Amino acid sequence: MTTAATPATQAYLSELFSLHGRTAVVTGGSSGIGRAITGALARAGASVVVVARGEAGLTATVEELTAEGCRAAWVSADLSTREGVRTAAERAVEAFGEPDILVNSAGINVRPPMDELTEDVWDATMAVNLDAPFLLGQRFGPGMAERGHGRILHISSQQAHRAFVQSGAYGASKGGLESLARSQAEAWSPRGVTCNVLVPGFVMTPLNARLSSDPEKVAALAERTLIGRNGLAEDFAGAAVFLASPASAYITGQAVFVDGGMSVH
Repeated sequence: MTTAATPATQAYLSELFSLHGRTAVVTGGSSGIGRAITGALARAGASVVVVARGEAGLTATVEELTAEGCRAAWVSADLSTREGVRTAAERAVEAFGEPDILVNSAGINVRPPMDELTEDVWDATMAVNLDAPFLLGQRFGPGMAERGHGRILHISSQQAHRAFVQSGAYGASKGGLESLARSQAEAWSPRGVTCNVLVPGFVMTPLNARLSSDPEKVAALAERTLIGRNGLAEDFAGAAVFLASPASAYITGQAVFVDGGMSVH
């Protein structure tokens, strides 16, 4: 038998997890894991600005959320250049003001064999996967610290911890991203800004389209988990809300694995 939540229960959960009154910026927030996190933060009460390149995905994401009564806006931006990142940051604050929450989910996943890894691919990977989160952190982190509250959340990868499926520049960028989170935590957590990382397993998203198209590889990756299936974008909603909420105030500098047990199997 189920019973309705009591007012005391609702108040307690709201105090722990509500993002009402907060503003979030989510890069890569119109697709895959980023879109799931965008929806979760908005539905938990945050005003969310979605930053990505494609306007079709951006408008679809924002229209879905505003139809539900959420506050959402979008910024189309190219995060592959430093000027593009800076422009995106300034446009993002125009919607709802300076953010309390920054989620870096945008990424590129080009993994040629190491012998064929060119400087161009290396530079492009680092620009989006590592430089952009650094620059956005430099833009928004000090303001969060000055106000005494903030949440920075990065999306990493198994390749930050072990090499497989031609990790190449992608793995190196994600390893750097996790180190960046620890450096940000060292700098800003004493002033109320937590900085953490979510580490996915294999997730069925457009970023993993190359592997998703191979049924045998998809099945083999599922077998490497303890749960017995590959991840879905919506598996990250709860973890993101938790790490963005008051409930996680004493958690910082951490890599939280959301991978169905892949990393320990």
